[in-house]
Amino acid sequence: MLEIKNAALVVIDVQGKLAEMVHDHEKVLANIHHFIKATEAFNMPVLLTEQAPHKIGATIESIKKLLPPSTKPIHKLSFSCYGCPEFVEHLKKTNKHQILVMGIETHVCVYQTVRDLRTHGYQVHLIADAVSSRHKFDHDLAIARMRDEGVTITTGEMLICELLKTAEHPKFKEIMAYIKK
Repeated sequence: MLEIKNAALVVIDVQGKLAEMVHDHEKVLANIHHFIKATEAFNMPVLLTEQAPHKIGATIESIKKLLPPSTKPIHKLSFSCYGCPEFVEHLKKTNKHQILVMGIETHVCVYQTVRDLRTHGYQVHLIADAVSSRHKFDHDLAIARMRDEGVTITTGEMLICELLKTAEHPKFKEIMAYIKK
């Protein structure tokens, strides 16, 4: 079961024009926005990555605006975030072992990051409605493969309710307002 005190969020490569090229991008980006807003109330650490930003572009502005100013993008060239020493260093500093993952592209950077996180002992929760690829087939196959490899596949709303545990949580109404948009 997820615990707020043991969870961190990883937002992978929601950048430039690629963010608009992924399958069902409007819905996926809206889910990413809502989930980031909801987790803000939990004071959860957030790691943000950018794949080759000099080529692909920076994180889209609507995502940057939602994150605390202290959240600086971690630039990487490896597809897996775990292949970037700066990412590993930041992740270890969070001292969290339940990692919530969202971003693009499902079958490349998301998949390879999730695989490496699991290999290094992290419990990974993939937010399936907050990841995508340019081609639906790639996305679907990557989700199936991650499930087969033992990753917990979830949705933003399911995950938020698991973190809240009860409708009596002091932040319940505030958080659910983001999710129900």
